[in-house]
Amino acid sequence: MGKIKLNEDRVFSLIVYLLLTIVTILVALPLIYVLGGSFAPRSEFITRNFFIIPREISFDAYIYLFNSKEFLNALKNSIVITGVGVFINMLLTTLMAYGLSKQWLPGRRVLNFMVLFTMLFSGGMIPLYIIVNNLGLLDSYWSLWLVGAVSPFYLIVMRGLFGNIPHELEEAARIDGCGEWRLLFSVSLPLAKPALATFTIFYIVEHWNSYFDAILYLHDENKMPLQVLLRRLIIMEEEFFDPNIADILFSQAVPLAAIIITIAPLIIIFPFFQKYFNKGFLLGSVKD
Repeated sequence: MGKIKLNEDRVFSLIVYLLLTIVTILVALPLIYVLGGSFAPRSEFITRNFFIIPREISFDAYIYLFNSKEFLNALKNSIVITGVGVFINMLLTTLMAYGLSKQWLPGRRVLNFMVLFTMLFSGGMIPLYIIVNNLGLLDSYWSLWLVGAVSPFYLIVMRGLFGNIPHELEEAARIDGCGEWRLLFSVSLPLAKPALATFTIFYIVEHWNSYFDAILYLHDENKMPLQVLLRRLIIMEEEFFDPNIADILFSQAVPLAAIIITIAPLIIIFPFFQKYFNKGFLLGSVKD
């Protein structure tokens, strides 16, 4: 009986690993194709319909992009939007979550209900656009930073984390002379490092991949982030390219190289935050 159960466990594990291997290949194959295609010369796309490894390595697409003022400007815009946006997100989310975690806060339940309500219901795109317009934020990065500056879900999880900090620990800190600000920075935030790291990477991904909000609120082409420019590259708008560089004018390597450059920062920083993900969410279990 025990041998039969052992065999069943092995068969089950084999099936699981087989399915995971298939899913991994399906997920990785497009990325490998994009990576290989970004180093391929124009002739490679003409002679071969599909390939993973190009016959000849060419850096023309990368050289072209890093010599393009439009691309470098869009890259700079994305870095600014992401850096400032994440700082605002984490500052407001942390401060609001810390305040709402305190039982003695007047009107705490009403404020918590308002946060939960905004997570479930939204006024819609048009009312939000009207508000942004009336506030004079159109064609300004503030429209990207303030719209969605606080994620209700992240706020609720972080509020639960602060609420789970032992009350005795806070009381001991107060006896030692800690005020609320010292208590936040010296006691609460060090204990919340996993959650802070988790939500930081989430906010980074949201801002870095921001596309529709930029299209909606920004009108100046010089302020557009990298994702908007990437769309232009993918649909191959000819006016973007320098007509003097005929060799890569219609080469598919250019948008593929742009995709690699776009996703590279996220791939690089993700491993540094991965270890915090599960721990961050477990520590942030919701608690009223």
